[in-house]
Amino acid sequence: MRDDKVSVARLNKLHPKAREIFKSFIEECESLNSETCLRISQGLRTFIEQQNLYNQGRGQSKLPIVTNSKAGQSYHNYGLAIDLVEMDGLGNNECDWKFDMSSLLTTAKKHGITWGGNFKSIKDKPHFEISFGYTWQQLKALHDSGKIDKEGYVLI
Repeated sequence: MRDDKVSVARLNKLHPKAREIFKSFIEECESLNSETCLRISQGLRTFIEQQNLYNQGRGQSKLPIVTNSKAGQSYHNYGLAIDLVEMDGLGNNECDWKFDMSSLLTTAKKHGITWGGNFKSIKDKPHFEISFGYTWQQLKALHDSGKIDKEGYVLI
């Protein structure tokens, strides 16, 4: 994250159990290639934000469909997922959207992280998630039954 304030802020909003894992993952990816500078472009996402993304491309919208996950069906909703983008590393705040995220797969697996580029329906190459053995259905059930901490994170 190379002192990227945007990424640090987004990292700090993730589920407390996921923060250090994602931080270590990103730092290790960057250390393997000194030119790699990763930014968390998305982290924790509210149920409302998730539903808005799901609605995109459906109905009368001419935008492309970007997710099959409704509100509560994404690991983002529980602070257990991030989307990454490669930055130019020159301080220009420019994104390299063509960066090969599959190059991070070995490091992701080492940290117990699943890569969205391996999803079957919609390939989500910037997406990385950690489930701690929970399905989204189990996480939603915990959330809906009030099994959350004082900050709103599901108890896992």
